[in-house]
Amino acid sequence: MEFLDLPPATHAVGSVRLPGSKSLSNRFLLLAALAEGETAIRDLLLSDDVERMLEALMALGIDWRRGEDNDFQVSGADGVFPVKQAELFLGNAGTAFRPLTAALALSNGHYRLSGVPRMHERPIGDLVDALRQLGADIRYLGNEGFPPLEIRPAAIRAGGRVTVRGEASSQFLTALLMALPLTGAGTTVEVVGELISKPYIDITLKLMAHFGVAVEREGWREFRLPAGARYRSPGTVFVEGDASSASYFLAAGAIAGGPVRVEGVGRDSIQGDVRFAEALAAMGARIDMGPNWIEARAPTDGHLKAIDLDCNHIPDAAMTLAVAALFAEGTTRLRNIASWRVKETDRIAAMAAELRKLGATVEEGADYIAVSGGLTFVPNASIDTYDDHRMAMCFSLACLGGVPLRINDPQCVNKTFPEYFERFAGLVAPVIAIDGPSASGKGTVAARVAARLGFHYLDSGALYRLVALAAIRAGVPLEDGPALARIAETLPASFEDGRILLAGEEATEAIRSEACSAGSSKVAAHPAVRAALLGRQRAYRQAPGLVAEGRDMGSVVFPDASIKVFLTATVGARAERRHKQLIDKGMSVSIDTLLRDLRERDARDSARSVAPLQKCADAELLDTTAMTVEEAVEWVVARARQRLPQAVARP
Repeated sequence: MEFLDLPPATHAVGSVRLPGSKSLSNRFLLLAALAEGETAIRDLLLSDDVERMLEALMALGIDWRRGEDNDFQVSGADGVFPVKQAELFLGNAGTAFRPLTAALALSNGHYRLSGVPRMHERPIGDLVDALRQLGADIRYLGNEGFPPLEIRPAAIRAGGRVTVRGEASSQFLTALLMALPLTGAGTTVEVVGELISKPYIDITLKLMAHFGVAVEREGWREFRLPAGARYRSPGTVFVEGDASSASYFLAAGAIAGGPVRVEGVGRDSIQGDVRFAEALAAMGARIDMGPNWIEARAPTDGHLKAIDLDCNHIPDAAMTLAVAALFAEGTTRLRNIASWRVKETDRIAAMAAELRKLGATVEEGADYIAVSGGLTFVPNASIDTYDDHRMAMCFSLACLGGVPLRINDPQCVNKTFPEYFERFAGLVAPVIAIDGPSASGKGTVAARVAARLGFHYLDSGALYRLVALAAIRAGVPLEDGPALARIAETLPASFEDGRILLAGEEATEAIRSEACSAGSSKVAAHPAVRAALLGRQRAYRQAPGLVAEGRDMGSVVFPDASIKVFLTATVGARAERRHKQLIDKGMSVSIDTLLRDLRERDARDSARSVAPLQKCADAELLDTTAMTVEEAVEWVVARARQRLPQAVARP
């Protein structure tokens, strides 16, 4: 089983730009596919669920094209899907499976829909029953009331009244509402029982209106679609950041000091999960909000308090509250969460089981969970995630209890947030990336900054020098990229008390030889070597933080670094520094030779095809030509104190 070990942490600070909302992304894609005209979708989420929707739309005859970054262009079908026979695999993507079931049932074709085993355990009977009232021919291929499904051509009864149950999932009502304009008739939908997750229905209605179909509603019981309703492209739409994903980072700020700011959702968001911030405020967190951002800090006294909350309006984000409750005084009770039972897993049962691994006292019921806080965390707990992205993300917060934690099957976050753990690490283990050319002094400055701040230190150049040294000793040509990559993958390197070891043998001085210095530049030019060392470098990121120096720390290895510095000096100043270092070591070399070597290395490092030496657009330039080492260190430390006030150690 794959796993991710999270080191203990006690502080969280920084900002996160959120990925696009899964709910908005898949709704926009389906509406654009059914609409007249072309729709440009900006900032679409790229995740497993959205990929399943894109694959399905292509199989159904919808032309879509990806542009730059996360921008897509969708050519609508102006009604039902053009392809009348298809087999669709939709993974565990409920936001794709349910709406597509409804739209395909009204498209007069022959379709089969299936997913992963867990999808075949998630009920869909309420939606099928509603569609059958319209005359749809839908058959269960496995257990009654559950996928997989077969849909056959049928004579659809236009207009009239349709009923659908509202207790199990708001996705059933969303799917029905989004598909009904395909009939062209005026239809009234009546919700039977209590409608859960009302904010998600509000999202659906707002997006439908954006595509030209206005739905009238009476409370949350009755929804009326007008006759002649037809989707028309609004031209360009923008996907907001995912408000559910914001909950993990906001909770981190509330638990571990902060401030933590999320960008992409805020006061103007149409997503109901932004109200998660209200729940944190009720627990005592300090919340600030702008039109497109939210920021969270711990309570003034540092102690969250327990709450009793009806979570109907934030069912997904409420999972984060269950973990945040571990850090609160008292017992937190989360009610009206029966929908957790039919999600990617039985989330009430799963949440209770994993919270108990951490030492928590948990009470669970059919539609509630109660979690007692103020515990002493059990270290080294191994958290199972049940192939559920939200389980993985919300339990990452437990490491803020100051204990190491293992997350099993961490790649399940790919469903909605593939970069989640990198973003989370950026808050609990901020990185100061210092890049620059050879002999600029970045290594000396970085090591001293790390010592001053109490951070870990990564000399990335040492890894490349070790590869060069190992290759030289093994007689491997420095031009043989594949062979060098094999050395890098199994490099027996270790760092102990300022000493650098290769296979247990002291190599601190050996890798600083001119042969290794020149060789490391050649080694680093091979893409396969850089790929082999990428994961090893990122593994150095641990709380309370990391100072990493090299040539691509800010551009490739840690693109989300909290502080990026490009440290340089004139080639003349660098040659003089290197000359002094060699003289102090009893080595003789001419300044002219050093100047020539540095110019050649600068050119080679800047021109290589992979991760060339360059100043990132968001990096600050630090020219040390006329500075002492201590002045350069103070310059970096001052910025760290300013931007990472909760993360750095005070002298």
